[in-house]
Amino acid sequence: MQKNDRIFVAGHGGLAGGAILRELQRAGYTELITRRSRELNLRDREATRAFFEAERPRVVAVAAAKVGGIKANNDFPVEFLLWNLQIQNNVIEAAADFGVEKLLFLGSSCIYPKFAKQPIAESELLTGPLEQTNEAYAIAKIAGIKLCQAYAREFGKRFISAMPTNLYGPGDNFDLNNSHVLPALMRKVHEAKLAGAKEVIVWGTGTPRREFLHVDDLAAACRFLIETHDDPALINVGFGDDVTIRELAETICEVIGFSGALKFDATKPDGTPRKLMDSTRLLSLGWKPRIALREGIRQTYGWYVGEGPGAGK
Repeated sequence: MQKNDRIFVAGHGGLAGGAILRELQRAGYTELITRRSRELNLRDREATRAFFEAERPRVVAVAAAKVGGIKANNDFPVEFLLWNLQIQNNVIEAAADFGVEKLLFLGSSCIYPKFAKQPIAESELLTGPLEQTNEAYAIAKIAGIKLCQAYAREFGKRFISAMPTNLYGPGDNFDLNNSHVLPALMRKVHEAKLAGAKEVIVWGTGTPRREFLHVDDLAAACRFLIETHDDPALINVGFGDDVTIRELAETICEVIGFSGALKFDATKPDGTPRKLMDSTRLLSLGWKPRIALREGIRQTYGWYVGEGPGAGK
């Protein structure tokens, strides 16, 4: 790749896409193409094709998606399945038809079976039933992986797929109706501290284990893969360690300085019991994560109260 290659970051307004854009800027890439959803609706096939025909990017990073936490996935399965299929089909097809030389598709660890062997290797894909609460999103992402692989096999396209574990960091979504567990807990604990509350309610039993990767580490991995990797077989991007939801909540309380109690609401769903990614393939290529969870939470909280939704409160 050349520093003046035209690179389209689809979804640059989101958590992952924004971090990928920053990483490419830091690395000296100068011809970065972005569009807000209000400027380009990627669910619109004709609009997407017109954009690709006009802009002719050489490289595409597909971070555009409808995403959300366990509640949003449960409540809106049609949107999570249909909208994501539309976005990724339109972008991948247009990329193939208008000369894109390299495409990176971002999936999710939820593509793997609910009871996959731990840590989860790439070979676990389609070996068992999915977690029901995010099945629609997972099926859409699996379809995206398979479409990239189909283009690679049938037309020789350099379309690759990366599966990040649970992401967090600056730019995250802190809306309690559709956010993921870490930002939701961060907001709850922050607001409880401000209110002088004696406890914070945490969904579920607190026993499921989750792996968390700072979004800047993901972005570095994406740039590494775009620059060096052509294998269409999906590749995991994880931190390599996991914690229980209880341990996560306790760490967030310590970072924020909340001394109240944690109360676990077992009437709420836990989701998958454990999701720890096996990132051996990526590590063997020379990439490794840099930001430990506690430090990442500290950085993210600093952004939340300094520039994010908690600023000025």
